[in-house]
Amino acid sequence: MSQSVQPAVVSAGGTLRRAVFGGVRAVVALAIVCGAGAGGYVTRATWLPLLLPLPPQAEPDAHDHPHEEGPSEQVTLSEQAQKNLRLTSQPLKPATYWKTLSVPGIVVDRPGSGDRGVVAPTTGVVTRIHKVAGDDVRPGDVLFAFRPLSESLHQTQTELFKSSQEVAIAEAQKKRLAGSTGAVAEARLIEVDSQITRLGVAVKAYRQELLNRGLSADQIAGVAAGTFVNELPIAVPTQPGPATLEVQDVKAELGQQVPAGQTLCTLANHERLAIEGRAFRDETGPLERAMAEGWPVAVDFEEEPGRGWGELGQTLRVSTVANTVDPETRTFRFLVPLDNQSRKVEGTGGTVTLWRFRPGQRVRLLVRVDRLDNVFVLPADAVARDGADEYVFRRNGDTFDRKPVHVLYRDRREVVVANDGSVPAGLHVAQAGAAQLNRMVKSQAGTAPKGFHVHADGSVHMGNH
Repeated sequence: MSQSVQPAVVSAGGTLRRAVFGGVRAVVALAIVCGAGAGGYVTRATWLPLLLPLPPQAEPDAHDHPHEEGPSEQVTLSEQAQKNLRLTSQPLKPATYWKTLSVPGIVVDRPGSGDRGVVAPTTGVVTRIHKVAGDDVRPGDVLFAFRPLSESLHQTQTELFKSSQEVAIAEAQKKRLAGSTGAVAEARLIEVDSQITRLGVAVKAYRQELLNRGLSADQIAGVAAGTFVNELPIAVPTQPGPATLEVQDVKAELGQQVPAGQTLCTLANHERLAIEGRAFRDETGPLERAMAEGWPVAVDFEEEPGRGWGELGQTLRVSTVANTVDPETRTFRFLVPLDNQSRKVEGTGGTVTLWRFRPGQRVRLLVRVDRLDNVFVLPADAVARDGADEYVFRRNGDTFDRKPVHVLYRDRREVVVANDGSVPAGLHVAQAGAAQLNRMVKSQAGTAPKGFHVHADGSVHMGNH
């Protein structure tokens, strides 16, 4: 039995060894194949063109792939386009700029030297009107003819005439007594002198009363001689004042009976005016400081250009600040004196005076509050705002270059640019049309919407023409 088992064991062992060796050879073969595949993949750039050569290709054209550049910052305009935009240029100059507080105001008559009324000196009837609203008048010019109805005026004229005649009689009597002698004549002479003195006082009082009623010295002399005044001229007062006044309005009518003291007309003095500003309580500090420091106040009269008045020729300053606040508007008043300007114009009715500033005219006051030194001050249209960026345009012939700047302050009229080196002093900058130029630069950079185009003035329009 032992002999039969041993050959079986040997046979089983040989079979096992053959199976193991076969498995090893299979693993080695698989590893070789995998290594060859990996090596071929890594070196495919070397042997693949040899197996599959590519057809020859043309060299790439430079025009097929242009070099990408940044957006243009320039725009070139024709001479006509520049005229259409009214483009002018000025060199940048460092300057000092004052921040201002904008306050509304109105032109008013200066207190104490403005309008004045002409009143009826006594009860009477208006028989003629010599001057109407808008006429220029001077002191002494007759405004109305007035027939007095006052009994006291007629009585005063009568008493003046009687007293004047009695004085003449007494003086004649004194002259006769002067040549007489004796105690009786001397006593009579003293009595006559006393009578003349009393009559003289009465005559003086009557003359003054008639003068107060509006009669002239010549008229009063005529009354003393027996020529009574039945029509009284009402003239422009002769007290010191402006050489020329204007009849602002006539309140009396022809044939109207008016009582003593009623206003017949109003005379306006437009030579000396004032600007009344209205500010809120929290603006008191800047106004008080401007008055204390004597800082000039700029005024925007909103005048149309080309009126030919020229420079104002005066420095405007705050003269008074009210100590009370209006409970309705919650504002307080302050005044800026203003000297007016005038010119003569020949009209169909004669020569009339035209004034530059007129009561009731609305203005805007610019009160200084802060100072900025070493800055560039430009018109508002010279700086374009584009989001958070601000630009000016340097002029180089017909080309305008966009330059970013730092804006320190802006109002309706001006823009203050920092002198920080972004644009140097002396650089010629366009003084207007910055917004249009900026739109044109953006259009050239391809920022215009699809289907739109930009005209020479910078406006964007839809269409292909």
